[in-house]
Amino acid sequence: MKHLFLGIFLLAALGASAQTGAKLHKKAIVVDTHGDILSDQIKTGIDVGVRQKGGNFDLVRAKEGGLDVQVFSVWSDYTGGFALANRQIDSLDALISRHPDKIAKVRTVSELKSAVKQGKMAALFGVEGGHMIENKIENLEALAKRGMIYMTLTWNNSTLWSSSAYEETFKKDSLKQIGLSDLGKQIVKRMNELGVIVDLSHVGETTFYDAIKASTKPVMASHSSAYVFNAHQRNLKDDQIKAIAKTGGVVFVNFYTGFLDSTYTGKQKQYNDRHKAELSSLATKYNSRARASEEINTKYRQEIEDMRAPLSLLIDHIDHMVKLVGADHVGLGADYDGAESYPKGLDDVSKYPLITEALLQRGYSGKDVRKILGGNFVRLLEL
Repeated sequence: MKHLFLGIFLLAALGASAQTGAKLHKKAIVVDTHGDILSDQIKTGIDVGVRQKGGNFDLVRAKEGGLDVQVFSVWSDYTGGFALANRQIDSLDALISRHPDKIAKVRTVSELKSAVKQGKMAALFGVEGGHMIENKIENLEALAKRGMIYMTLTWNNSTLWSSSAYEETFKKDSLKQIGLSDLGKQIVKRMNELGVIVDLSHVGETTFYDAIKASTKPVMASHSSAYVFNAHQRNLKDDQIKAIAKTGGVVFVNFYTGFLDSTYTGKQKQYNDRHKAELSSLATKYNSRARASEEINTKYRQEIEDMRAPLSLLIDHIDHMVKLVGADHVGLGADYDGAESYPKGLDDVSKYPLITEALLQRGYSGKDVRKILGGNFVRLLEL
């Protein structure tokens, strides 16, 4: 009988915890600082104002997940520039025009809170890659005028004025510029003046510390994870996390399995090797490698599922940073629609309540959970 009472007590406790988590999540301002949907939107013409079968983001699932604020990433690969950045911003404006009852473009904290109070998603955008200003400060100013909240100084490619993590790691000998040039320092200074946050995700270590030194305002990492768990060039070492926090800034943790889990790359290679011959045969049959890959991935969906990181590993990354620099300096930068694998359970933006519940189960206070979910971004926006 004692065991029965214990079981009933534990079930009641779990139920109370879930109710507490749901209530906390609903009241918190939940922010994702990095979502990659705009580049897909202009390629495919999808309307993410309505529920989508694929991808990770739409306004319907965001509402279900309690996602109040989305910072949309304006991104291009090595070939894109200022014109493409403006096309993506235009596509965000068009989305808002189509669904003014669901989403509003904001720039200030007061506008953000007003949108959330009205039950709308507060939309902002950041530019992922300094190459998109094409080495021109006037282009930086033009994007700031349109509402750019942050600019990532590099993407994987370096610019004439800054070096990326990828190229500092793998192409350092061929780089003409390592770290920030004089133009790079001028760009950081102008960003400070314009109220555009300096984003240090993707940048090389030399650029990272040059930018920390050049900036007079708090900086951020919009979508980076902890190097201590996975020694990937895109992750931040402990000293880098401390340096961001020292400026008053915030690290927003990336959800991508490849950054969270050090075993993922090896598992991915084994998967590709196992199905290489079948993929090649299908690519010949369809005259399309993309279609062949889609069929292979559908056929072996369970293998892909098995490669996903556990949710607990994402919480480990968050927990490590909090223990290192405090709960005032950690947030969420999911990178949804920018990668092929996310932790188990976190399939899309409807699943954010799982993070709230996981943090509470780790013993986090409601106050600190609210900071991590979005309070720290709101504070950063005010600075």
